[in-house]
Amino acid sequence: MKEVSMWTFSENKNWEELEHRFDWVKRMQEVEQDARYHAEGNVAIHTQMVLAALQNEPDFKQLSPEDQEILWASALLHDVEKYSTTVLESDGSITSKGHARKGAQFARQLLYLNEPAPFAIREQIVGLVRHHGLPIWLFEKEDPLKALVKASMEVNLRWLSLLARADMKGRICDDQEEMLYRIDCFDEFCKEHDCWGNARQFESDQAQMYYMQHDDAYLDYIPFETPVAEVVLMSGLPGAGKDTHIRAHYRDWPVISLDQIRTERGVAPTDKAGNGRVIQEAKEQARIYLRKQESFVWNATNTTSQMRSQLIDLFNTYKAKTSIVYIEVPYQHLQGQNKSRDAVVPIGVLNKLVRKLEVPALWEAHKVAYHIK
Repeated sequence: MKEVSMWTFSENKNWEELEHRFDWVKRMQEVEQDARYHAEGNVAIHTQMVLAALQNEPDFKQLSPEDQEILWASALLHDVEKYSTTVLESDGSITSKGHARKGAQFARQLLYLNEPAPFAIREQIVGLVRHHGLPIWLFEKEDPLKALVKASMEVNLRWLSLLARADMKGRICDDQEEMLYRIDCFDEFCKEHDCWGNARQFESDQAQMYYMQHDDAYLDYIPFETPVAEVVLMSGLPGAGKDTHIRAHYRDWPVISLDQIRTERGVAPTDKAGNGRVIQEAKEQARIYLRKQESFVWNATNTTSQMRSQLIDLFNTYKAKTSIVYIEVPYQHLQGQNKSRDAVVPIGVLNKLVRKLEVPALWEAHKVAYHIK
């Protein structure tokens, strides 16, 4: 039997070597931080301190070598986009609003294009980078419980707590003790609501979707209504294999294909106004099926959460169940398969979609399935 090798982001973890290998590590030393929260200095100094603090955590030492590697890579990347988001405010303070969200996008692109990682590992790192501030700020959210439940369906919150703890210990600041107490409270909140190290489970797909769609929903409420039809919402970059998957699994289902409508109407992928008309026509087709309570497939890229949420809101209005099917292939295969499509997407458009890609989270729909090749 062939031995499966452990995923490793970098065998050599010497900081000078990392700076030599990665431009994005080297530029951390150019990014200053507000001395009130980071008296230690720039992002490079802080990141090295976080890595050291992480490796000193007893819970980190108990993880498997591969899980340690995932957390180490997340710590290395957690502030990577402070480079693009740091602003010197008029009052002299330094802020970096949005660095976690942009950092998550950077991490996904890096681990898909440049340093390919297995899908599950990549998305765990993306989630850790995206949510690394959540244990500190959770209780300032409008709905802390819903934010917690959603995060638990994207990332291991036990690991997130470890990263947040290292993030706080890897700095010099006056409020460190208070921030660590907040993380302790986060840990207890996770345990209280069955989110500690695992995704929060619901009684049914319908119960999960009801909770996510209603602001005043009770976490354990079980709705009596059942969906009247199912919409399979395809998601994936152009050339990933969505059409092939539909032919294999939904051959007898009606399919609303944005590519087909574009071809019939002579609309180019780069024509924004034309694509708007294509989407409206597709939605009208969807409403016809939904009114008849007939299941169908919506076939388009749907590579951002905003694209998907607008459609899912429409389907929910008609009490339909939504199943997202996400398809992914390695970037080299993607390029080849895109070139062999009837409707080839220009490489510039394809790469823009890669940069903006947001993989569907488990909480977005009644059911989310990942088909990774």
